Amino acid sequence: MLLSSATIGRIACPYLSDRSRDNVDAMNLSLFVPDLFWPDTACPEIYQDMSLAAIKKLLAKSTVTAAAPEELEILLCRQFNVARQAGNWPVAPIMLRKDSPELANNNKEFWMRADPVHLRIEQNHLMLADSQIFTISEDEAEQLVQDINRSLVNDDVVLLALHANRWYIRLQQAPEIQTHTLGQVTCKNINHFLPTGSDSGIWRKLLNEIQMLLHEHPVNQARESRGELSINSIWFWGGGYMTEPVQSAYSHVWSDHDLPHALAAASQTVHANLPVNAGEWLRSQASGNHLVVLDSLRTKAKYRDAYGWREALKEMETNWFVPVYEALKRGTIGQLHLTTSNDHSSRSFAATRADLWKFWLTQKPLHMYGRK
Repeated sequence: MLLSSATIGRIACPYLSDRSRDNVDAMNLSLFVPDLFWPDTACPEIYQDMSLAAIKKLLAKSTVTAAAPEELEILLCRQFNVARQAGNWPVAPIMLRKDSPELANNNKEFWMRADPVHLRIEQNHLMLADSQIFTISEDEAEQLVQDINRSLVNDDVVLLALHANRWYIRLQQAPEIQTHTLGQVTCKNINHFLPTGSDSGIWRKLLNEIQMLLHEHPVNQARESRGELSINSIWFWGGGYMTEPVQSAYSHVWSDHDLPHALAAASQTVHANLPVNAGEWLRSQASGNHLVVLDSLRTKAKYRDAYGWREALKEMETNWFVPVYEALKRGTIGQLHLTTSNDHSSRSFAATRADLWKFWLTQKPLHMYGRK
């Protein structure tokens, strides 16, 4: 059954079934694994010669629910009950608390991300690459932002490079535009994702001005001479006001991604970087609802790095899926909830220890799950 995207927050939210309540000390694990399934469904051979027994067993024994595709940023916002504001997911004010806490106190100011990106001409359109495949130093970011600010015709717009990869715009009033998250447009034709709304003309014009400035900028000339990708554009997204206190269904959040940390901090939830593997995580012996974000497949899938994706999946199987399967089998984990999404759909898999004994539920090839 295909559900609307509005229901995905309920789909992915961890819950305790009657069966898992028998073990009150058990950990309940929500795994977010973007791009667990290779996005090109016409390429099932990508799974050949990989030993993936644990993840196949976990998926086969789970109850599965499907929904429309959602990017990781949107899934995470839904998980922490962060609502859209006038069609935009307010990632900017959430991340501002991490990048500049002193600026995050005024809830009357509107913040928007304006992240540095690389655009490449491909046939008759522009394809966007994000900072996952290029490095920008703090000095480069500061030089570019200073020159952009000096040249802007719109005096109300000032860029702030509060992080080398995360640039911000502060406004006194929210513009009438709707934007797409950076994850939604990465490796896509930007023409389909430009700002819309009554003020979109202003912001598209501003984007063109910035692109012209960056085209011949000395920072980019130096980068190109070193064989590095130029920073020839920015991407507007994630606008919003400071949200109300963020709510969390989790007792612990584990991730190497900055947004889960920011959401956890905003909801006063214990959070930390990913441990080396699930064995180390299980040794924490902490009961409660745990969110673990494993996003090492995401960039490789977006940029169609088949070899890198295969290697990352094999490592994930060894370090996470095998120990998690064994822990669920022992009852150390009371319930597992795995959520994944790619270009075609989002899928949620829920399983308890009792589900592993359902012998009539047979395994199927992984490429079967990645279909629409």
